[in-house]
Amino acid sequence: MAAHGPTAATDLGEIVEHRGVRECLQWFTREKQWVNEAHLRLCRVPAPTYLEGERAAWFLEQFQAAGWDASIDRAGNAIAIEGHAPYVALTAHLDTVIAPRNKDDITVDPDGRLTGPGVSDNGAGLAALLAIARAWKACPNRPELHHGLLLAADTGEEGEGNLRGMRRLAKDSPLARDIKAFLVLDGADTGHITNRALGSRRFEVAFAGPGGHSWSDYGVGNPLHALCRAVALFADTRLDGAPKSAFNVGLIEGGSSVNAIAHSALAKVDIRSESNEKMDELVRALTAAVDRARDIENQRATGGKVTGRLKEIGSRPAAALPEQASILRYVQAVDAHLGIRARLNCSSTDANVPLSLGIPAIAIGGGGAGGGAHTAQEWFRPEGRDLGLKRILLVLLLLMRESSPGTAT
Repeated sequence: MAAHGPTAATDLGEIVEHRGVRECLQWFTREKQWVNEAHLRLCRVPAPTYLEGERAAWFLEQFQAAGWDASIDRAGNAIAIEGHAPYVALTAHLDTVIAPRNKDDITVDPDGRLTGPGVSDNGAGLAALLAIARAWKACPNRPELHHGLLLAADTGEEGEGNLRGMRRLAKDSPLARDIKAFLVLDGADTGHITNRALGSRRFEVAFAGPGGHSWSDYGVGNPLHALCRAVALFADTRLDGAPKSAFNVGLIEGGSSVNAIAHSALAKVDIRSESNEKMDELVRALTAAVDRARDIENQRATGGKVTGRLKEIGSRPAAALPEQASILRYVQAVDAHLGIRARLNCSSTDANVPLSLGIPAIAIGGGGAGGGAHTAQEWFRPEGRDLGLKRILLVLLLLMRESSPGTAT
């Protein structure tokens, strides 16, 4: 872990003594109830991956009501901007793995605990983004800043979304070249700083054949048999030593009846590693398993043959933030000031994209506590949320004061 540089500590000391900053920090504590209510409202707007439009429109209204210049871009991201380029970007993903079917799927206890799909991942990050947006406009007296602020509620972080919203922001948007650092809000936990991007590659494995009757057409190539054999062959792949890697067959489907030979069969495979090279190695092993399974099935067949296909459906690059990056020193200095003890970790987040492009980025939690991610019983408790919000604001101000946000010094 990098040491806190004297510049970070000195700048932070000046920032926290600024009257306008103190007012803003107090806003987070004073407006706890408003933040909690906004959190509940946003979580009740469904936003499954690829269907985030309703929640993006809700965020657009919230940004504009708070006084921001806001719009929705081609990827469906809700963007709000203040100031001039270059920008520091604060982002949180809109989508959830499970969407509420109705408002009653998101419940709130008398003590403020939320329960329901997406309330922590990424309800906590989105609520923090909205709180920063409101506080920023409510407390306009700020120290001199050298950079503008860009807020983004972005699309496609979960599942097969393939980070499409962040790819637009960091690579394809007209604003991309003007964003110099990313602070990504994902979940609630303030006990981590994601400075290493866990890479992933996702594939669809598909076999096809003539199909037929299980008795009268017995002997034709069976796509389901070939698929199961491919999965078994790939599952025998050994993962020894570093870098840490993993793979998973998360879905298998195919066939129509117990007495019918399937026309097709499909599986979806997730490969993850801290190393892009290791992912390439595992992709080669998967390709070999598919080819071998096809050949074995066709050698056994006395009739029509099967074909096999491997299609990549997602790719998240592995990457790492340089240890000497100032964005890391800033968050560590802020944590020391606030009494937060956080560990550095490796995870798959929106930060994968900017880190792979050499743009400084970290992912942190929005504050509070949460658990049960990606289940219908996901939960969030707001105690301590204001500490997380103060952390976010102070890191943003440090980034916006320097000449080249987030870069190594």
